[in-house]
Amino acid sequence: MTSYLIRAASVLGGERTDLYLADGVIAALGPDAAAAAPRGDGGSAVEVVEIDASTLIALPGLVDLHTHLREPGREDAETVASGTRAAAVGGFTCVHAMANTDPVADTAGVVEQVWRLGQDAGWAQVRPVGAVTVGLRGEQLAELGAMADSAAAVRVFSDDGMCVHDPVLMRRALEYVKAFDGVVAQHAQEPRLTAGALMHEGVVSAALGLTGWPAVAEEAIIARDVLLAEHVGSRVHICHLSTAGSVDIIRWAKARGIDVTAEVTPHHLVLTDEAVRGYDPQFKVNPPLRTAADVAAVRAGLADGTIDIVATDHAPHPDEDKDCEFAAAAMGMTGLETALSVVVEAMVNNPDHDFGWADVARTMSAAPAAIGRVSEQGRPLEVGEPANLVLVDPEATWTVDPPALRTASSNTPFAQRELPARVVATFWRGAATVLDGAPREALRERAGAGA
Repeated sequence: MTSYLIRAASVLGGERTDLYLADGVIAALGPDAAAAAPRGDGGSAVEVVEIDASTLIALPGLVDLHTHLREPGREDAETVASGTRAAAVGGFTCVHAMANTDPVADTAGVVEQVWRLGQDAGWAQVRPVGAVTVGLRGEQLAELGAMADSAAAVRVFSDDGMCVHDPVLMRRALEYVKAFDGVVAQHAQEPRLTAGALMHEGVVSAALGLTGWPAVAEEAIIARDVLLAEHVGSRVHICHLSTAGSVDIIRWAKARGIDVTAEVTPHHLVLTDEAVRGYDPQFKVNPPLRTAADVAAVRAGLADGTIDIVATDHAPHPDEDKDCEFAAAAMGMTGLETALSVVVEAMVNNPDHDFGWADVARTMSAAPAAIGRVSEQGRPLEVGEPANLVLVDPEATWTVDPPALRTASSNTPFAQRELPARVVATFWRGAATVLDGAPREALRERAGAGA
């Protein structure tokens, strides 16, 4: 059995302290940490690994509310094992696996399969997201109650990739999930306004001759759904918000007391539709990259708390789905391994916003865990809490090399881009999934076994 003595880590970017991880929890802090660790006198079966964290920041393990793991059905793009390994390298100890698999995760049987695959992989906790409608077709509610009562204990439901565009179905879903404190996570896209859309509708789409995806197609669904949530007294979560107008609607809804939360992706914090001028399919994503004004608005919304969380929308695709003409290419970008660094670049290192490491912990760990109702994640780094944490080198830089990423696909928009901050170590339930920046198969100790 292995325990870890982490020396002089800066907790949330603040004071430095020692942490002792044993038996899956933070067993001791500060001066008590070293004293609590066995001294190697031969009477203990515990091996203590000491880590010098004097230049590192300790954060609670990151939680992603929006990950596409592709399994079952598209194992050529990603598997639960490869996706959660990439998640661990990115500092994540929990991911929510979206429902657009094949078969769709719209029954208790499929969500339990995904949950068990996560247990077997042992890289991070996997919480399946259940589909709102059967087959994501938007015609009939899926088995929401059965998925909630299953071993996977689903609490987040989404047709992500497809919008629940029927207002009656959306109302019924919002009413249904109240019974077990669930949340509907909406992919806000009015389908009739986005038929054939390839990128953001604006000056750049006009210049390129590509069909545009107007901002109002997102904003109209968000406005409708926050009013529906208010009407039925339910929770609603908005996936990958991307426009300035959407930020304004969420801000208005929260001021009105509506129980709404929202996420932004790392790529919508830094990339604009100008990146599409080269017709590179790596920049094709849904919702599309927006304007510089939209990027500024979502950054401000994240900084002031209007937007609750950062979620990766990690969407791996095999090379053949991206190495083609722009119109035929699949939409989506990988993001688990680059997410933290992109947030540091866009927010922490940005003098325009008061956004520090405690805000990173809030938006990438505590808040997503709360929205997903994952009680053991996003916890403070205190004695007795689960030992889910990540050590980050804030001064490091690294260049994104797609073949070296741990995800099974290489469709990143950040290829060859130098990014700040690097994950050095990740611990899930006290076991090291990553040490020295590399996944540690031998040291995971099957952290997920029996979870």
